[in-house]
Amino acid sequence: MIERHLARLRLRHEISESDVALIRGAIAEVREIPAGRTLVEAGERLRVSTLVLDGLLCRYKDMKDGQRQIAELHVPGDFADLHSYTLKRLDHSILTLTPCRVAVVPHVELARITKASERLAYVYWFSTNLDAAIHREWVLSLGRRNALARMAALFCELQARLQVVALADQTGFALPLNQTQLAECLGLTSVHVNRVLKELRTRDLVTFRGGHVSIRDLAGLQRVAEFDPGYLYLERQPAD
Repeated sequence: MIERHLARLRLRHEISESDVALIRGAIAEVREIPAGRTLVEAGERLRVSTLVLDGLLCRYKDMKDGQRQIAELHVPGDFADLHSYTLKRLDHSILTLTPCRVAVVPHVELARITKASERLAYVYWFSTNLDAAIHREWVLSLGRRNALARMAALFCELQARLQVVALADQTGFALPLNQTQLAECLGLTSVHVNRVLKELRTRDLVTFRGGHVSIRDLAGLQRVAEFDPGYLYLERQPAD
């Protein structure tokens, strides 16, 4: 049930079988959530965190005029709101972009496993820092990359993150989003997204069709994005 989460952790950390048992024991229930459902409203008091098992979630903020900015995407294996363990309320909302299966982990269980295992306390602290690193890269994209590089960077990041959990390879991955949702990730209009996708296709870098990203030239895509995967910390981390 949590194999993708464990794969995400094991890529970077040594995880013992006793730690795995603690993680499995912390799950209170598994829920099936339809697409387009807000799981967490900004400001609501939280006593649980959400682990993505299948599907795609996002963090987002809305403007009063109805415009939405997606601030991060969460893929299978991710905790979408681990930071709510300490914050207890979020300044943003969490939405299912596709039908999702999620595991609910009460904060009392997070407290229990981090007290029982110093290793897991470190690993989950690392995970929240990794989320912050991803967020900084998105800020860079929104602030400094042009539209073409912004789209290329998003595709490069998702390819790398999904490959960790065996949902992507160098030829592509499923991405069941529409152009409006891509626009909300990238701070663009849907019309601009359409033009950028056409440009990537014309350059023979990427084709996005039918909810699937087909990568024709990963190295070329990375050059357009100036993509450096260092912020994803994909290497094994020191034990101490």
